[in-house]
Amino acid sequence: MQVRRLGWVGTRTERAEELARFYGEVLGLPLVHSEPDFWVFELPDGSHVEVFGPRAPDHDHFTTGPVAGFAVADLPSAVEELRAAGIELLGVAGPTWQHFRGPDGNVYELVAE
Repeated sequence: MQVRRLGWVGTRTERAEELARFYGEVLGLPLVHSEPDFWVFELPDGSHVEVFGPRAPDHDHFTTGPVAGFAVADLPSAVEELRAAGIELLGVAGPTWQHFRGPDGNVYELVAE
């Protein structure tokens, strides 16, 4: 597997509205999408930071704090490498991502570059 860069970060929090305001107003990140209890901000390189509130659908497995997504060149191959290494895959894979639990117990993600 070849990790190319940090590709995504997501956080599920009870204080989602406060965090979303911080990302937008203090860090100056542009808001590119929002729904009830869900915000997406974009960084200059095009990567995204997402905030999930307690009522946001899906992502219930985000229980360990911020989730970092590692961008890989070949997602299906990288997922197979995780599986072969005995790593726990979480949730249903999306077309461009797969969440997993690292050996430290935290949730991470592979994301297609």
